[in-house]
Amino acid sequence: MEASNIEISETIPASRKLQREDAEALLAKAKTMVVSKGKKVTEFAGGSKASEEAVEAMLGSTGNLRAPTAIVGKHILVGFNEDTYSAAFK
Repeated sequence: MEASNIEISETIPASRKLQREDAEALLAKAKTMVVSKGKKVTEFAGGSKASEEAVEAMLGSTGNLRAPTAIVGKHILVGFNEDTYSAAFK
């Protein structure tokens, strides 16, 4: 992030566990969400069109929000994929 001069407005420590309710609230405010799991990248609609599948994709096996999660404008990025991050932060 620093190499690209991206300013981080809020960092939440790992000790603060964000759960299903937090994921639902984030997704309700978003236009789209992109979830990366390894090389697999899936895009979901946010807002009132958000599906249960989208919320499930945001959560890890413990039921907590997966990391990293970034909010870029009205878009959410969950997990890390270099191509996805590069495109979002252009």
